Amino acid sequence: MRLVCLPYAGGTPSVHRNWAAHLGDDVHVVPVLLPGRGLRSRETPYTDLGALVADLADALIEHELAQDYALFGHSMGALLAYEVARELRDRGLPEPAHLFVSGSKAPHLYGDRRDHLLSDADLRQLVRDLGGLGADDTIGSSYLERRLPVLRADLTVCETYRWTPRRPLSCPMTAFSATGDPIASAHEMEAWRVHTRGSLLRHHVEGDHFFLNGPSRPYLLREIRAELDRHLARRLDRLDRLDRPM
Repeated sequence: MRLVCLPYAGGTPSVHRNWAAHLGDDVHVVPVLLPGRGLRSRETPYTDLGALVADLADALIEHELAQDYALFGHSMGALLAYEVARELRDRGLPEPAHLFVSGSKAPHLYGDRRDHLLSDADLRQLVRDLGGLGADDTIGSSYLERRLPVLRADLTVCETYRWTPRRPLSCPMTAFSATGDPIASAHEMEAWRVHTRGSLLRHHVEGDHFFLNGPSRPYLLREIRAELDRHLARRLDRLDRLDRPM
């Protein structure tokens, strides 16, 4: 089972560091590094979601990750995960075994924010207010200063996105929201239900918008592991039935 993890705006794969140790040897964690950060810092970040989703789908296919996989995304990553799942389905490929969305209102609710147009000072304050600088504000501010262009590009991706009606996905979903998250309330996370014909399991945890980096992280990982265990058990059961003599 491959768990492909898509980042929040301005985020890097480092947020998924050590996830493999918690999720077990039979889950291959695949953090996605987008242009404009890390080893891809010289590449221009995307500002259009359609182009980004098409290229992500191409990359998953090229690296043989579009089979027997699940998707996890937080904030912008949740929107990307949903659109990538639709893109792969529309190309005739399997949907993910499970779609995990975190800290993001449902796709049809996007279009009400213009944070990418904020001044640098206001954008810094927004990240601070959301809890994105962590406990050490000095280190966090220095890091954020280098990330502002990528963050602004990512916010442009999200805030210029407009949902277009298509049939719901068939895969089950799990949605995680946090008590102190002003961007994705419990009600807005519940709205994901209309985007799948499968089940939607919703968890409401303690924390702010960046709760996946806080005390609720162990709970989040346990629930992801539990869902993947259920999928792996069903897969083994199917294989066992196929092996039985007629």
